[in-house]
Amino acid sequence: MHWFGMRLQSTAGPGTGTKTGARTLPGVREKIQAVVRMRKRSIDDIDVSGKRVLVRTDYNVPQDEEGGIADDTKVRATLPTIQYLLGKDATIVLCSHLGRPGGKVVDRLRMAPVAERLSEMLGRPVAALRDSIGPEVERAVSGMQKGEIVLLENLRFHPEEKANEPAFAEALARLADVYVNDAFGTCHRAHASVAGVPRYLPAVAGLLLRRELETFGKILEDPERPFAAVIGGAKVSDKFSVLRSIVTRVDLLIVGGGMTATFIASLGYGAGASRIEAELLDAVGQLKAEAERTDAALLLPEDVLVADRLDEGAKIRVVPISGIPEGWLIADIGPKTAETFSRELSRCRTAVWNGPMGVFEIPDFSGGTRRIAEAIAGIEGITVIGGGSTIEAVAEFGFADQISHISTGGGAALAMLSGERLPGVEALEDAEG
Repeated sequence: MHWFGMRLQSTAGPGTGTKTGARTLPGVREKIQAVVRMRKRSIDDIDVSGKRVLVRTDYNVPQDEEGGIADDTKVRATLPTIQYLLGKDATIVLCSHLGRPGGKVVDRLRMAPVAERLSEMLGRPVAALRDSIGPEVERAVSGMQKGEIVLLENLRFHPEEKANEPAFAEALARLADVYVNDAFGTCHRAHASVAGVPRYLPAVAGLLLRRELETFGKILEDPERPFAAVIGGAKVSDKFSVLRSIVTRVDLLIVGGGMTATFIASLGYGAGASRIEAELLDAVGQLKAEAERTDAALLLPEDVLVADRLDEGAKIRVVPISGIPEGWLIADIGPKTAETFSRELSRCRTAVWNGPMGVFEIPDFSGGTRRIAEAIAGIEGITVIGGGSTIEAVAEFGFADQISHISTGGGAALAMLSGERLPGVEALEDAEG
């Protein structure tokens, strides 16, 4: 096993660890502190009784081949906020995007199936409107009675949504008296429905968004130690800002997935046909040096499962990272690596995981991701997972109910872990004190 920095000792117990937050890369500590200390008003801090409330949700759900909902986790996650508003006799106007329609109407990406599924969950009608702004929408909303719910059409059918056009934001704001953001998954986007509408309405966090902020704030500001982060995925470039910031906060940083090819190359080994991001080799070296400087244990695979192609029925073999054959692709971490990763995770009291260890969707390549899911589920402490693929994997392997917090925001979670701005949160009203 390739270790960089100080290895967690086998005697480490709850609350141990040496991180103080004082030894961090320039500016990273300040960025993270600024993010976690954002205190915003939430839905129960204001009076919403009998009011029309515009709720920005994240109903960007996975779809099956027929265009139906493949996973309704994101829809279910908004129920507490909706039920709270129903208890206050509010009139509820929901809005969301779905997919990437490119500013055009795409029938397969209409919100009607979501409205139907939400109606089933609530046991009451949820009307799906055919647009998100305009005279017909305003007439429909103005005729609503207390306790009624509508879902606007896909916001991204309008190019003005992603462009954060003030006129589009103002048109949405005309539909309500109060704005509630319950879409953590979009808070890193400065879009009209996220950062624009709060300019025109009292704006607060929903119950889901509040929980997300509290959870990530806790693990970044005051985690129970030892604290581990498991970061996987295809490319280092997608996750480097997270790696760079989180290494200054954790006791243990585990790296897996396709991105390990670049780390393996930084050690002087070949990575077969796996993609190496040569432009990041120096940055990876700096990350390893930072881990040493801050007493973090940085774990990379010692063996990997490789395949001649990333498809079912491919030829596979397990090899040390020093022996990846030419033309073969890294498909998963190897069994020795999975064992070591699992053992070290079992010593931790806090863990955050984003990104699978391999191409888990193919059974032959799923073993490493399954072992990590099992190890994190077994941690007696706070465990947080984020990212659509990671959530899918944990659910598929049957460990979802053993995770403390399943985040609804992959990109937003990464942004928060990186200490980046969250425009959707910054736009909300500050809490008192």
